[in-house]
Amino acid sequence: MKYFEDFNVGDEVRFGRYEVTAEEIIDFARRYDPQPFHIDPEAAKQSLFGTLCASGWHTCAMTMRMLVQWMQESGQTSEGSPGIEQLRWLRPVVPGDVLSMRVKVVGARLSGSRPGYGLVTFEQQTVDAAGKPVMTMTSTVFFRQRPV
Repeated sequence: MKYFEDFNVGDEVRFGRYEVTAEEIIDFARRYDPQPFHIDPEAAKQSLFGTLCASGWHTCAMTMRMLVQWMQESGQTSEGSPGIEQLRWLRPVVPGDVLSMRVKVVGARLSGSRPGYGLVTFEQQTVDAAGKPVMTMTSTVFFRQRPV
């Protein structure tokens, strides 16, 4: 298990693999973001994007899936998050994209309100197969301190 003390500012890791399909884009968008360029391939051709593309919120959900899977595989146990400081959608995510993650620790401090916990701040990039960022996010996460 990884504890707060195991995170050091400057640590970087790359992980994940998520294949994006048209079916998943349409299914997510029908349920949560039913704009024409997310649910109708023909209408999407006439949009700003020129093709069917994932909702930004879908990109967030795919990112979260990769993050949680990585945390489980690497023995990390997040205790939740007080929020996201920054979120940017840089490029549309389209069917056939294969996404992965780059994560860097940019801050770490003890919690002032929750004894026994620390807060780790991560800069996260979701990238396509060419390594181009499609989304960036900065978030802070609670981790337990190592027991004495």
